[in-house]
Amino acid sequence: MAWSLSLVVFLFLLFAISGNAQTHPGPPQRVDGTVAPADDNESRDRIARDMAKKANQERQALLKADTDKLVKLAGELKDYVDKSNEYVLSLEVLKKAEEIEKLAHSVKDKMKGPN
Repeated sequence: MAWSLSLVVFLFLLFAISGNAQTHPGPPQRVDGTVAPADDNESRDRIARDMAKKANQERQALLKADTDKLVKLAGELKDYVDKSNEYVLSLEVLKKAEEIEKLAHSVKDKMKGPN
């Protein structure tokens, strides 16, 4: 009798422990079966912020390079205009002005940022 009572108590405790373990969900799992960290959204947000910051830094560097080139081209255009007279407008002056115009539009678009 003591043996059967011990067996009943043992089985009861065994099922109680295993049932308790099943009621507590583990960490969330991804579709591929790997466990997703609790701060997965925070990690994604941080990565997105870092990528945006890097993109802005690259855009700023390109803007600086383009504006430096604009200054150089404007100086060259001034030199060409100074060398020409009222009757002769060099083809070089027109080409230089078109190059400046295209670069200025590019700078303007980059300043607006990504759409």
